[in-house]
Amino acid sequence: MAAPMELFCWAGGWGLPSVDPDCLAVLTYARFTGAPLKVHRVSSPWRSPSGRLPALKTRDNGTISKMEQIITHLRKQKYNADYDLSAAQGADTLAFVSLLEEKLLPVLIHTFWVDAKNYVEHTRKWYAETIPFPLNFFLPNCMHKQHLERLQLLWGDGYMEDEEKLEKELYRDARECLTLLSQRLGSQKFFFGDSPASLDAFVFSRLAPLLKAKLPNGKLQQHLKSLQNLCTYCTSILSLYFPWDGEHPGSAPRAAGTDEAEEDPHKRRNQMLSVLVGLVAMLGYAFLSGIVSIQRGGAGPAARQPIAMQEEEEEEEEE
Repeated sequence: MAAPMELFCWAGGWGLPSVDPDCLAVLTYARFTGAPLKVHRVSSPWRSPSGRLPALKTRDNGTISKMEQIITHLRKQKYNADYDLSAAQGADTLAFVSLLEEKLLPVLIHTFWVDAKNYVEHTRKWYAETIPFPLNFFLPNCMHKQHLERLQLLWGDGYMEDEEKLEKELYRDARECLTLLSQRLGSQKFFFGDSPASLDAFVFSRLAPLLKAKLPNGKLQQHLKSLQNLCTYCTSILSLYFPWDGEHPGSAPRAAGTDEAEEDPHKRRNQMLSVLVGLVAMLGYAFLSGIVSIQRGGAGPAARQPIAMQEEEEEEEEE
């Protein structure tokens, strides 16, 4: 029997199987289609074979590291959630995905990664507690910088000129986008009837983190919670497809055809890398802060004496 494909994604939290929207989209699409994946929920991108999350390790095509490409690969393997959609429904899917990318995604990035209160008290706190030492000291800040750069690409170079005005306009557009999604869904179970499609995986992956996260500043979250059918929609998908994948893993057996793995498949390598990075980081900090310095002088005892005294003084201070 051929080995299953392996999916590497961010670990779960907030009652979700993964806190990252792209990872959540791939996980949801795989559950919708029944794709046989061995899932590794990891706490650092370094534990992925590509260094990025999500990442799909395939039998024949190496490692795929983008959400859209992973879903395309699953479709080529005959795990297609859109098989029964009409041409018009396919066009609607593209239109709504484009709408979400343009109107909702920038505000989600702003909500979790730019809003100071949410970032410090919620987002950075979760990642700092989840990512292993010593990566948790600098990786959340690197991710913060990446999201700021991504937001600049989406908003344009001039977004900092009048950030308050632009933020107000974008949040207004995001609220209108959520309202439109609510109207389109209506009383249906999924966007195209009784069976889920790729649009459902994409919408759910964007809405569920916003709904479930305990945000100190929840301007957009409050609007989402006022749209009852979208809240019910997210809760229904969680209960149907991830009944034991929230904050309490292991409370029930896994679904057939999917092997969920919390362990790290490259544990020894990552332990060595973590130790090496920790040593480099500590040495770098020590040099930059002046704790350790390199002094050049003659080879005689007089030249070496100040260094010896300095070491003795530091030892005494540490005691």
